[in-house]
Amino acid sequence: MPQEPDLRNLSEPTRFKRALTLLLMTLVVPGSAQIAAGNKRVGRFVWRLLASLLAIVVLIALLALIWRGPTINFIVQPWFLRGIQVLLVLLAIGWAVLFVDAYRLGKPLLLERNHRLTASITDAVLALGVVFALIWASTLVSAQADFVASVFGGHAKSKADKGRYNVLLMGGDSGKNRTGLRPDSMTLASIDAETGRTVLIGLPRNMAKVPFPEGTAMHDKFPNGFQWEDCAANCFLNGVYTYATQHKDLFPGVADPGALATRQAVEGITGLKVNYFVMIDIASFVNLINAVGGINLDVGKKVPIGGVGSPIYGYITPGKNKHLDGYHAMWFARSRAGATDYERMTRQKCVMTAMLNQLEPRTVLTKFQGIAAASKQVVKTDIPSSHLGTFVDLALDSKKLKVSSFSPVPPLIKTGNPDFPLIRTKVAQAIARSEALDQAAEDGEDKKTTTPPKTTAKPSKKPTSTPSKSTSDVDDVASICTAA
Repeated sequence: MPQEPDLRNLSEPTRFKRALTLLLMTLVVPGSAQIAAGNKRVGRFVWRLLASLLAIVVLIALLALIWRGPTINFIVQPWFLRGIQVLLVLLAIGWAVLFVDAYRLGKPLLLERNHRLTASITDAVLALGVVFALIWASTLVSAQADFVASVFGGHAKSKADKGRYNVLLMGGDSGKNRTGLRPDSMTLASIDAETGRTVLIGLPRNMAKVPFPEGTAMHDKFPNGFQWEDCAANCFLNGVYTYATQHKDLFPGVADPGALATRQAVEGITGLKVNYFVMIDIASFVNLINAVGGINLDVGKKVPIGGVGSPIYGYITPGKNKHLDGYHAMWFARSRAGATDYERMTRQKCVMTAMLNQLEPRTVLTKFQGIAAASKQVVKTDIPSSHLGTFVDLALDSKKLKVSSFSPVPPLIKTGNPDFPLIRTKVAQAIARSEALDQAAEDGEDKKTTTPPKTTAKPSKKPTSTPSKSTSDVDDVASICTAA
């Protein structure tokens, strides 16, 4: 054990500066105070430990730059996050011990009273500050681990189909006077597996006679589409979930028959394989929007709060860059009074797009615990945790790209008697247009030409509609809302 120096021959200001320096050294480079004035073996052990941790962090950062998706998949695993949480707590304890030892090495009993008090307060503030920061970080990691474990279970991983992931987004509403839960809104997000460019396919909840893929229990039960005598509104698309939930015998061993049957219905409608579903509880959606600090939208027309069986309590007024909290965002998405289902679908797309565009990393970091707690109440999904990083990666890419959409609604599609082959054709065309944008971007980077474009082509007839706008849109989207 090295003999500690006798500081009594030093001046009081020198002893005081030395004591503060040891504390600051411990803050900046833990273990350096022990190397300079204490047990060098302890200091070297701390340095080796910190060097190992730094090397691991640098390695993970490099892997994230090269293989972002797989790296995120690894670091969001609950077991890995629990290990990080324990490590942060141990670091907090170890760092606090180093501060106590650095204070001891400063020989506080040899300091004058005021200097001793200053050194004591400085040590306490630095130690508590570091411990608080590390414990706070551990709580964020714990919230992430709880969120991943509770929302993303050990479901089977689904491969991309024809280079795309298709995720069914459902807004569930089990309000009063309703038999069971019915998805009040359904949107299929078709995501390019390489670029993240997304097509949102809005599906009317009142679509009738929906087909199911051959070989499924629902197809055997309803070979001519989801309908039976005098079924009325019960045989619309949004009634598939309730029907399947109430007839679990058709789905032996399936945990969520409603979600499975609705996925199959969407596959029958669109001709696309549905990889996963996400169910969002509309009632709890308020908490999630509030957790991220609200959203901003350009609101084109006033939207009632309430109505359809209840009084209208107020309105969301038109305006540019309107800030909506959770309550008003929920009503903006779900309000039916004086509106068609198709207008409501447009509003829901605006809300989803705003969430995608405005959820910045800083917001996630500073409000993560609230987001995670709200999400556990809001979200139900069969996306496995082993695939979570893939979608985080694609979401980061998609923020740079414009989201396109298609909705099979009147006048193109009659929801009471839909032309499903036409719907599948239009869905395929919407996806082809989206993929063409990526191809054009790729060609623009790879192929440079100095040849000016030809201008001898005959002038075309004036188009009857804007090319980027689907002829099936019954509402002018911009007159309803625009996501910032």
